Amino acid sequence: MVRIAFTDNLKKHIDCPASHVDGATVREALNAVFASNPSLRAYILDDQSRLRKHVTIFHNGAMIADRTTLDIPVSAADEVYVFQALSGG
Repeated sequence: MVRIAFTDNLKKHIDCPASHVDGATVREALNAVFASNPSLRAYILDDQSRLRKHVTIFHNGAMIADRTTLDIPVSAADEVYVFQALSGG
């Protein structure tokens, strides 16, 4: 099972503990998390199911470039980290 973890900043806004889920791609793994936590979807994806501009995903420590399909293959030993970017001055 793929481990999906979320930044502490995101956890301030919504309950999203780390989870171990099934999925062959980043998209499938995220959908598994959204199935048990539907309100989290709106924080991560826009209305076109693309990654929101203020969200970045790391797969095994490397930032993913595909923000639209999220079809990056994952395996049971992988970790996906969802990071909500901060801005301000």
